[in-house]
Amino acid sequence: MSRAASAAAVGARSGLAALKERASRWLGRGAGSETLPIRDWVSVSNGQPARLLGFDQMMVCVVIALLALGLVMVYSTSIALPDDPRTARVAPTHHYLMVRHAFGLLIALGASLAVVQVPLRLWERWAPWLFVAALVLLVLVLIPHIGRASKGARRWIPLGFMSFQPSELAKLGIAMYAASYMVRKMEIKEHFTRAVAPMAAALAVIGVLLLAEPDMGAFIVIAAIAMGILFLGGVNGRMFLLSIAVLLGAFVSMIIASPWRAERILAFLSPWDPLYAQGKGYQLTHSLIALGRGEIFGQGLGSSVEKLHYLPEAHTDFLLAVIGEELGFVGVALVIAAFFWLTRRIFHIGRQAIALDRVFSGLLAQGIGIWMGGQAFINMGVNLGVLPTKGLTLPLMSYGGSAILMNCVALAIVLRVDIENRQLMRGGRA
Repeated sequence: MSRAASAAAVGARSGLAALKERASRWLGRGAGSETLPIRDWVSVSNGQPARLLGFDQMMVCVVIALLALGLVMVYSTSIALPDDPRTARVAPTHHYLMVRHAFGLLIALGASLAVVQVPLRLWERWAPWLFVAALVLLVLVLIPHIGRASKGARRWIPLGFMSFQPSELAKLGIAMYAASYMVRKMEIKEHFTRAVAPMAAALAVIGVLLLAEPDMGAFIVIAAIAMGILFLGGVNGRMFLLSIAVLLGAFVSMIIASPWRAERILAFLSPWDPLYAQGKGYQLTHSLIALGRGEIFGQGLGSSVEKLHYLPEAHTDFLLAVIGEELGFVGVALVIAAFFWLTRRIFHIGRQAIALDRVFSGLLAQGIGIWMGGQAFINMGVNLGVLPTKGLTLPLMSYGGSAILMNCVALAIVLRVDIENRQLMRGGRA
């Protein structure tokens, strides 16, 4: 064999060896094998990397932490209710409300595991029908022997194992319907009569039904969700401001036309006035006393005095006040920080979906963010004396089966949006 042929053979053998080594590196999984340096993030519109770990584990941890703290505080705030004849019918035993709340949590978590499996394209298809179902339930709750009345309001439908509040479903229904509506009306969103007026009519129907219960707090949240999605969907600024002005005018008119609502506003402005301190300002004054007693680190878990029949609705509307009394400023600050982070994260997931050209998913996620953040803000404002007293619970934490159920279902939908975002960024299909 010639010297040239020998050199060529050696070169071929070395090339074949190099090819085998590269193939083994591609396919090998044993010790010492190397893998390709594949990125596990994709840069989105705001330039921040989004980790591809299947789902947002941090968001799930924050939600579970809020649910767990809520369960503990519901038990703490309701443990004294059986000792008072006025509240013994609500909680006949010391563990009654805690057990019911835990049962509601189990139902909510089971529903969330099912909902997170549903693709967003199906929710987009079902959005109008879910909205219609919410309207039907809002009508049914007003019918005697179907809806249950309590303290002058008819807001619940008894189901045996729990009482369902249709206004909670209406919050999710309006978020889905508004997101679907904006996608369908994207081409004519600058035209008032064709784009905004139909949505305003739907909101007016919900408003009439909710005010007949009455449940003005739920209507405020639903209006905020609808208007927020219209704004984020790109509705003309002048039309948006006009709609806001109409809504504010309607709220002011309802307050002026209703003496007890006007009295509630006056009590909020002067809660320590003897004229209101034992009436409409009673809850607010005792909420402020509870927060004041908590100081920095609180009186200790279970050591609240205000929950001992001084502060009404301590396990629902005024749960945060008892948190402040028992866990202090530190506890309240942590709860506020958790809701702020959760709302911000939900909005980030929504923006990410819109950047991936999934407008319905993005607007729906942001609408749920408005729901969670807005309702938490109102509840905290009421407890801290910043806003007038309004019958709104603290999401994920206050006692209430249907509220916890719909909160968890809504957050499961947000988690599904995030999962589909990650699938698309991997190069797959949502």
